[in-house]
Amino acid sequence: MKKTFLPVRIAVLTVSDTRTPETDRSGDILAARITTAGHVVAARAIVPDDVDRLATTLSGWVADPQVDVVISTGGTGVTGRDVTPEAFDKVIEKRIEGFGELFRMLSYQKIGTSTIQSRALAGVANGTYLFALPGSSGAVKDGWDDILVWQLDSRHVPCNFVELMPRLREHLSPDDHHD
Repeated sequence: MKKTFLPVRIAVLTVSDTRTPETDRSGDILAARITTAGHVVAARAIVPDDVDRLATTLSGWVADPQVDVVISTGGTGVTGRDVTPEAFDKVIEKRIEGFGELFRMLSYQKIGTSTIQSRALAGVANGTYLFALPGSSGAVKDGWDDILVWQLDSRHVPCNFVELMPRLREHLSPDDHHD
């Protein structure tokens, strides 16, 4: 049986104190790959490295029925300003542990042990997938090209994230669903 491609609506979040719409190379790369793959960039924002502001942005997109997936770039390192994982922790209901593990395994093949400094992660909140990638253009390309392009393609076998989307909110009451 041939599977049908189902485009998903993806919000792109750049986490940075210094990037602007004109200098957001990683966000541009990610947005271009999303549309090339046939998906929709549903929203895009640049938010400073601030846990509460990031969590507020993520929560808004998680509550928006026009957003199926959020992919962030930046703020996943270990310095004092890197707070993306902490913001995700305020929003995520379930972690997808394998995403960070797979990202670091693939990244290791390209940058060696330096990948240990990445706290890339993923999870689900209110039926919305959330993925946090490092801010470098190489990391964005690796995360999209090696993992997300496949898992966000409804035709990918043996399984993919898209086919699970109708069941992500099974634990919520009907009043909690955002569609």
